Amino acid sequence: MRPQPDSLTTPAGPPPGTDLGTHAVLNQVPPRADGDLLSADPALLEAVAREGGDADALHALAAVVGTERWREHARLANLHEPVLRTHDRYGHRIDEVEFHPSWHELMRTSVEYGLAAAPWRAAPGSGAHLARAAGFYLTSQVEQGHLCPISMTYASVPALRHAPDLAAAYEPGLTAQLYAPGLGDPASKAGLLAGMSMTEKQGGSDVRSGTTVASPQPDGSYRLTGHKWFTSAPMNDLFLTLAQAPGGLTCLVLPRVLPDGTRNAIRLQRLKDKLGNRSNASSELEYDGAIGWRVGDEGRGVATIIEMVSMTRLDCVLGSAATTRAAVTEAAHHVAHRSAFGRRLADQPLMQSVLADVAAESEAATMLALRLAAAVDRGETALLRLGLPVAKYLVCKRTPALVAEALECLGGNGYVEDGPLPRLYREAPLNSIWEGSGNVTALDSLRAVAREPGAVDAVLAEVDAAVGVDPRFDRTVAALRSELAAPEERRARRLAELAALCLQGSLLIRHAPDTVTSTFLDARLGDGGPFRTAGTRPGSHAAVVLERATPHA
Repeated sequence: MRPQPDSLTTPAGPPPGTDLGTHAVLNQVPPRADGDLLSADPALLEAVAREGGDADALHALAAVVGTERWREHARLANLHEPVLRTHDRYGHRIDEVEFHPSWHELMRTSVEYGLAAAPWRAAPGSGAHLARAAGFYLTSQVEQGHLCPISMTYASVPALRHAPDLAAAYEPGLTAQLYAPGLGDPASKAGLLAGMSMTEKQGGSDVRSGTTVASPQPDGSYRLTGHKWFTSAPMNDLFLTLAQAPGGLTCLVLPRVLPDGTRNAIRLQRLKDKLGNRSNASSELEYDGAIGWRVGDEGRGVATIIEMVSMTRLDCVLGSAATTRAAVTEAAHHVAHRSAFGRRLADQPLMQSVLADVAAESEAATMLALRLAAAVDRGETALLRLGLPVAKYLVCKRTPALVAEALECLGGNGYVEDGPLPRLYREAPLNSIWEGSGNVTALDSLRAVAREPGAVDAVLAEVDAAVGVDPRFDRTVAALRSELAAPEERRARRLAELAALCLQGSLLIRHAPDTVTSTFLDARLGDGGPFRTAGTRPGSHAAVVLERATPHA
């Protein structure tokens, strides 16, 4: 890859000229100040304190990622996209991906701050997963692409624990807070990253239709042959994959470098040209007799890897909540400093109503995401079994509409690539697709209702804690109970949406300021159902809610 200009390494010059010689330019929005992420997100700090998280660690991370320098790393990592090199200059097959230095800086910081698999090293109930979730959410507001390999690494540990010998070999590197890019035997590297390789051309989410074959070898390993359509983070050290073994669909782990120091036969065919998430290399690959080791029993591949999917779904919820929050922060900063028709935008009632509506839903998403992260710490598996898919369904699906509303607050400036809103808009649909699109997660919610009554009881217990306070919420809970009493496939989306709305409403009623709660309940649970666009149920607290979401640093 040719050297690229990098403003992070260019010597600082004189400030840009503001005197155009023809007229004075006024009414321009100033750059955001360093350290303003937490000032614009009280819901995050309140949730961390309420759930017993480490606020000091979060402030330390915010001091790094909430800066103009970090926003510039995000811009550069997405501008200078990864490049696939299948062969070296001599024609040798190398299958490597090159990244801009800003990508590596983003990765290094996220790993060192424990956003990968470090929580699995902590004692159960220590709050490590909540702390990690808060950091992941905070960092996602600045750059989302590099958090894909971070998320895969986090999610790999519970799946690997189905093979204690493999977990013993790889878990120390996966949980280490050390970023160690480059090829090497995973058993000897101090820091490891893991990826996931499940879907194939003919199946997509229907992973049982995969045709990749895993042939057992005398030494206990397997030889894999097949084509994978989407492989997350192909530069990582390990891949958890699904293949057809003699006993059925099976989960296996494949290292990029084998114990003898040779490259495994994992061929990167191409990188996906995605709508967004441009900094991250998503790939299509071939296993050409690649060597792997079984994780869990033959024929139990889905059951084994589903634990990994559950953890990545949590990160999808966190990432979408963060994407919405980032868009709200940009819009709130803009309207606080921009005037039109003789008044500051933030003082105009219609603008207040629109942004307050979006900000209130952003708080609801944040609170639900962190509540689920705390459930991981507490071992509340029943709540997670139904709460995760319904949260992923609603929070991730709402993100594109909310980001679009925030973008529109900037007018034409929001549509120009100089600012972050276009990247956020391209990023917005992603988490609704990854780890199960809307129908997949809605149907998974239905399976949880049908097969695990404890999951329904856990969600209803969370919801019922707020019943009797607000009639709008109570009506929604009654509608949810009606759906749960007679679940059916064609109504699976309605059930998932109602369950997520009730979880959000319960958290807001119990823990959020009345101004935020009232705004959310008016907009999302009001008489006649929610309207389709923001600001159509103007409340009396819009100015207060908007001020709460405005950066103050």
